[in-house]
Amino acid sequence: MRYTKLDEDSVPEFYVPLGRTRGLFRLSLVIRAANDPLALVPSIRGVLSDIDTSQTPFDIMTLDQSLTDSIAPRRFNLVVLVTFATTALLLALVGIYGVMSYVMARRTNEIGIRMALGAERRQIVGMVLRQGAAIIGIGILAGLAGATVGAKLMEGLLVGVKPIDPATYAGVAGMLATVALLACYLPARRAMRVDPMVALRYE
Repeated sequence: MRYTKLDEDSVPEFYVPLGRTRGLFRLSLVIRAANDPLALVPSIRGVLSDIDTSQTPFDIMTLDQSLTDSIAPRRFNLVVLVTFATTALLLALVGIYGVMSYVMARRTNEIGIRMALGAERRQIVGMVLRQGAAIIGIGILAGLAGATVGAKLMEGLLVGVKPIDPATYAGVAGMLATVALLACYLPARRAMRVDPMVALRYE
């Protein structure tokens, strides 16, 4: 059984009658309550005092408190990790949108030339999205590979949770892909609304 911590290795346990311990072990009481267990503390103290006035109960807590205390350091580390991961995700979204939007805006002159030569808007949009999707696909594949390696390295921090969650990976990848495609589409759409002659002079 796991005696002190939820994430520790299980160890063998055996039980002996209380009279044979001869004071060698610290006595622990586990009490099941139908209602609020902390409401029984005064009664428990009274019963123990009647049995032996020299024994003073301490470290009284509920099972939930004991479990919470056992994983508190790990929970703190994970909260810090989630905070940094969320911040990194937001920065990635802003960065991807900014970079892709800038790259597409720089192609206003090219779009103007294509429109002047008779290219249709749907053809230009399709071209921009295809080229953007290729870049996005490479980035997402590289990111998924890195995330998988990182998850394997942090597997020891997780208790009862699989390090690789396909739903989470798919959600984050979809979010990044959506933002990147919007960053490709919106500047291209704005460029197509400009008169081709103006677009040709765009700097």
